[in-house]
Amino acid sequence: MTMVIVTENYRPAFEHYMTQGQIAPLLLLGDALFVLKELPDSSVDCVMTSPPYWGKREYENGGIGLERDYRDYVRHVAEIFLELKRVLKSTGSFWLNIGDSYHRKNLLGIPWRVAFELTDHQGWILRNAVVWNKVKSGMDNTTDRLGNMYEMVFHFVKQSKGYYYNVDAIRSTPREAKIVHGAVISATGVSGVRYRRQIELSTALSEQEKAAAYEALDTMLAEVAAGRISDFRMIIRGQQRATHSDSEMVSGRAKELREKGFYFLRYHPKGCKPSDVWDILPEDTQGRNVHFAPYPVDLCRIPILATCPPEGVVLDPFCGTGTTLYAALNLGRKSVGIDISRKYLEIVQERCATFL
Repeated sequence: MTMVIVTENYRPAFEHYMTQGQIAPLLLLGDALFVLKELPDSSVDCVMTSPPYWGKREYENGGIGLERDYRDYVRHVAEIFLELKRVLKSTGSFWLNIGDSYHRKNLLGIPWRVAFELTDHQGWILRNAVVWNKVKSGMDNTTDRLGNMYEMVFHFVKQSKGYYYNVDAIRSTPREAKIVHGAVISATGVSGVRYRRQIELSTALSEQEKAAAYEALDTMLAEVAAGRISDFRMIIRGQQRATHSDSEMVSGRAKELREKGFYFLRYHPKGCKPSDVWDILPEDTQGRNVHFAPYPVDLCRIPILATCPPEGVVLDPFCGTGTTLYAALNLGRKSVGIDISRKYLEIVQERCATFL
């Protein structure tokens, strides 16, 4: 399936692509801001991108990242992201991977400067700030500070409710409960014996509360046996602290502990959702004769699976060598890539052709 590099008439090319059944990426050559202005309102489901970082390297044909002042960089990327907001559907998500930079030994905090610009002045809603731990990243030879081993990945949405999010698509595979000598054992070995003993010996529970706690514990073990939950934890007054806070003003759990004497934490039967710290190796560049950004395919999987519906389309306005597009293709999604470099888009063609 041929992937043509489009150099003009971006909107007709985009609208035609959206009517086609193919999932091979659409490649648009040009300045991101100019190309985005040509695309229709509310037309993409998910944006995943990693723009050139400020002051890191000289990119072909110039562009973002070469500004003399980092404040101009923040202003330029924000201008592009405002246009992205118009193109993104109300149900869509915008994922931004962006690295920091030093100037005169001062760490600038660029990722958060950009994030605050988007939330404070453009109305974006920041749902997560993910720390990408770049496992076994390149050596840092500086001798007067700690090594830089992480980057930020921000998840923005346009509205606080009603955006597409499929949490089940990104859950880890849960361990299963089992029956040992007739007793139900949860995925992590919880049998209820310890909790029964704590209830029995409790001086903080009334006899009525103890009876209710025994009954609730039996019900919870039955839920595990039936596969409706994979695991649980029981919080008992006087035995464990309330999770999050002991203050009833800020924690409904603390109020429940006071009123009932216990509560449960239930583990989802489909597994745990990912946390906001991701341990992912940077892109391997060994043996390649072209530059690949460290931004890896695995970094795109959770954003695309969680926030782009199977029939949706992913956009990357700084697609570079096509990591976002390649990930989208592997996950069965349509995708659109914009880049100012024809050489990079030709690399995208080569990468994605191996999958088609």
